[in-house]
Amino acid sequence: MLLPPSEGKADGGTARPAWRTSSGTFGRPLGDHREELVHRLARLKGGDGALLGVKGELLSRATSANRSLLGAPTLPAWQRYTGVVWDHLDIPTLTASQRTRALNNIVVVSGLLGCVRASDPVPDYRLKMGARLAPFGLLSKWWMPHVSSALEEFTDSLVVVDLLPQEHRAALDKSLSDSASWLRVSLNERSGTAGGHDAKAAKGRLARHVIEKCAKGAEISRALASFRDKRFVVDVD
Repeated sequence: MLLPPSEGKADGGTARPAWRTSSGTFGRPLGDHREELVHRLARLKGGDGALLGVKGELLSRATSANRSLLGAPTLPAWQRYTGVVWDHLDIPTLTASQRTRALNNIVVVSGLLGCVRASDPVPDYRLKMGARLAPFGLLSKWWMPHVSSALEEFTDSLVVVDLLPQEHRAALDKSLSDSASWLRVSLNERSGTAGGHDAKAAKGRLARHVIEKCAKGAEISRALASFRDKRFVVDVD
């Protein structure tokens, strides 16, 4: 299951494991590319409001975090991300077997990290996939070949539930979704209009529903079809 990160992130973390560009499931294929971004952010003193999309206290926290990524305290991705999608996915209240399924099978597509599994260590940071960071340009375009290759290897013959918004799908080569096992899932208004920001809570509940109902890939289509929301409907491409 592919999910976006959240702009909101839990503060702090533990010193062990401290974060390195090689950390986590995707550290081997993506570590060198992460390192390029980390060094660029350090040279920019963490970035400015235009790059990071925040101001005031949020900007101060973001620049501080971005300046000191190497060796930073970490939290598992599922604890670091605190936005609406993640709040409604609510991993802590899943059963033990469901939580294990979630941590092993949820992958986050990230502007800084490329992609991370839900159980991987993640530092505090701020960098959107839709940001433009010189000399790399639009990060989704810059990340595309690297993230696409890493995900293709990781997913192999698995069924993929792609719940990414367009900003993050832009980091994936479109050829990935040509496979019948790759399900691009959106939440739309009953009128057919894209749900957008308003559908974030429903997306979190849908992700939870799939985790709860599916012990194997063959059950995913049935789980998606059985999801019910007062406002939004599931569209599978």
